[in-house]
Amino acid sequence: MTSEKLIEISLPTGEKVAVESGITVAEALKRLTGGDHTPVAARLDGRLVDLSCRITESAVIEPIFPEDPLATEILRHSCAHVMAQAVKELFPEAKVAIGPATEQGFYYDFDYHRAFTPEDLKAIEARMKKIIKQRLPFIREELPREEAIDLFQSLGEDYKIEILKEIPEERVSIYRQGNFVDLCRGPHLPHTGWIKAFKLLSCAGAYWRGDERNKMLWRIYGTAFFSKEDLKKFLDWLEEAKRRDHRRLGKDLDLFSIQEEVGPGLILWHPKGAMIRKVIEDYWREEHLRHGYSFLITPHIARRDLWRISGHLDFYAENMFAPMKIDEVEYQLKPMNCPFHILIYKSRRRSYRELPLRWCELGTVYRYERSGVLHGLMRVRGFTQDDAHIFCRPDQLEREIFALLDLTVHMLSVFGFDRYDIYLSTRPEKYVGTEENWERATAALKGALEAKGLAYEIDPGEGVFYGPKIDIKIKDVLDRSWQCSTIQVDFNLPERFDVSYMGEDGRLHRPIMIHRALLGSLERFLGVLLEHYAGAFPLWLAPIQVVVITVADRHIPYAESVWLKLNAAGLRVEKDFRNETLRYKIREAQMQKIPYMVIIGDKEVEEASVSLRTRGGKQTPALSLEGLIERLQEEVAAKRAAA
Repeated sequence: MTSEKLIEISLPTGEKVAVESGITVAEALKRLTGGDHTPVAARLDGRLVDLSCRITESAVIEPIFPEDPLATEILRHSCAHVMAQAVKELFPEAKVAIGPATEQGFYYDFDYHRAFTPEDLKAIEARMKKIIKQRLPFIREELPREEAIDLFQSLGEDYKIEILKEIPEERVSIYRQGNFVDLCRGPHLPHTGWIKAFKLLSCAGAYWRGDERNKMLWRIYGTAFFSKEDLKKFLDWLEEAKRRDHRRLGKDLDLFSIQEEVGPGLILWHPKGAMIRKVIEDYWREEHLRHGYSFLITPHIARRDLWRISGHLDFYAENMFAPMKIDEVEYQLKPMNCPFHILIYKSRRRSYRELPLRWCELGTVYRYERSGVLHGLMRVRGFTQDDAHIFCRPDQLEREIFALLDLTVHMLSVFGFDRYDIYLSTRPEKYVGTEENWERATAALKGALEAKGLAYEIDPGEGVFYGPKIDIKIKDVLDRSWQCSTIQVDFNLPERFDVSYMGEDGRLHRPIMIHRALLGSLERFLGVLLEHYAGAFPLWLAPIQVVVITVADRHIPYAESVWLKLNAAGLRVEKDFRNETLRYKIREAQMQKIPYMVIIGDKEVEEASVSLRTRGGKQTPALSLEGLIERLQEEVAAKRAAA
């Protein structure tokens, strides 16, 4: 008689136990922990596995409990499989594509002859609840790739076959629950009964693999949480996000439009939207002059060879528009401004005494984005960068990065953003330049962050092809992150364009080039501002700061004089002297989110005063026109100085 083989399993905290080979992860964890807290899945020597996975060798097990963010991802991925099963049961002719978990939920793409309606989503939800009640186990199987292809061919699942043919491994894993089977790495929940709180959210078109040349599929979005309370919080948050959607606000407040006659991803700025742009740009220019920058203006097109020299044609061509021919020479819509700034630098010999040179430009660039990813102001094809390039000596590099970090934090705080995450992005797989220069540039960025006491995370391999970078992602009022600011150190482009300066020793030296954007794309930044403030901008940013409203026609002459004085004081003021009720005019001003309303009636005319009302409905005692102007000007100045 032979005894069973024993293996040793342990927790990362050090607890150990000897168990028989072939035990499941679930049973092993019970032995280790006493089963007080049920995990969702586990890491087995660092590898994610289901609780049903059998252990045949000694290993370290790390349980994944519901409070772990990874557990939520596993829950949502499992819920996506349940949704796909429900769709197949209700719409058998639908073919399944891919269905991952996302940061806010999950989705699954289906090839079906029409979009799924809200009524369809209700029916799918109802079927999912039945599947969940059945507590169907998620069963993992491994099979040879060719056998998996045969399986999905028998099911008519063409998209799974396409994916399988691209997988290099000889063996693949599939998951079954009930009568549904899917190609998947896993892991998954132990059974469908674990899903307690979920909601299907919407259906939208999505091209297969994000390529508009491929077939349009129908993507069903959903979300799932471990508790109904967390689901309710998320749905409330989602409603608030919809209320703040910059696309709806842009239309309601008449700020901008995107029209088919012009083309997708190209913004038409209406008067009020253009005014906000002007306010932002004026402030941007003032700050840059204050910090020693000079302004540049460069063309929208140039000979294509310029981007061949820079290396963008080798690394960035898929994001550039097709070239145009002028006099038999190929020209390119500019995707970025840096080559122009380099050529201005090279227009004459530079001395070490001139450096650093800080040059900035509000330059409009054009980049090709697939139609499926375009999104209001957030993802466009033509946008204006608050771009700048600094040419400096090596001994000046650290000081310039320090100054850039200070300027970035200051400007973001003036706009109301004081929470952000900072990432240091390192060398990608495809890059230019020497490893030595990459290490020098990365060390300079890292040293500046640490010297400033700024917390950051390493984002491995996410640098641009010519150098490492610092990315600052601001957080809005809904705690969403938005990429805006970036600081990039570049030893490469000065080399490719043979850029130099005459040193103190009388010899030519290579300058270091810093690329930076503080607000990023003005389009995206304005979209973020719109959602952050829900369109109710602080006074200094509001396109219309004050509206003068008359109670009756007899008040118009005095109201006109009030309007003229407010306008002369530099305030952005409109007048509403229409023959409408006062209540109607106040309501309309509130809908337009105008910060202040100046009400003119008999008392105001008689006393040569004004009554002030805020967009929130608060009324202040009557005050003199001079007092009003002083108050508003102080508020504008205070917002500017808020940092």
